[in-house]
Amino acid sequence: MAIGEYVSVHSQADSEAVALAQEREELKHDPVGERRELTEIYVRRGLESALARQVAEQLMAHDALAAHARDELGFSARSVARPLQAAVASAGSFATGAVIPLLVAWLSSESYVIPLTVAASLISLFILGAIAARAGGAHLLRAALRVTLWSALAMAVTAGVGALVGMA
Repeated sequence: MAIGEYVSVHSQADSEAVALAQEREELKHDPVGERRELTEIYVRRGLESALARQVAEQLMAHDALAAHARDELGFSARSVARPLQAAVASAGSFATGAVIPLLVAWLSSESYVIPLTVAASLISLFILGAIAARAGGAHLLRAALRVTLWSALAMAVTAGVGALVGMA
């Protein structure tokens, strides 16, 4: 999980770096066009043309690349891709989320291990989905059910494929 997260977020970081490099080149070769582009963005957001031009000029005078990164590309310092941080968070979440189902599997008798582990996993996922929703300000029940139902579907598909190939 952590390696997949690292690779995914690193790919996002690479894409961001390419977009910033392209923007840097555009600013070097066509600053007037880039100022016009930024002005148009502010006009579309509701500023009057003269004010939009003034805002674009002042922001570009301060840090042109940052202004374009934020307002044209949608990048912000808070949303910059951090592959290592994402990998560590994923590993920690995965390990923490696995504790309860693993304990249930370890403590269950052989005849009940699969249904009890599935139930413990889905209950844990429901709780974690609710916690994540609360942390993010989303609707608790809707988010928890979404995590639980999609996870149940993934488990069912995995079990179905296992049964088809003779692994269940």
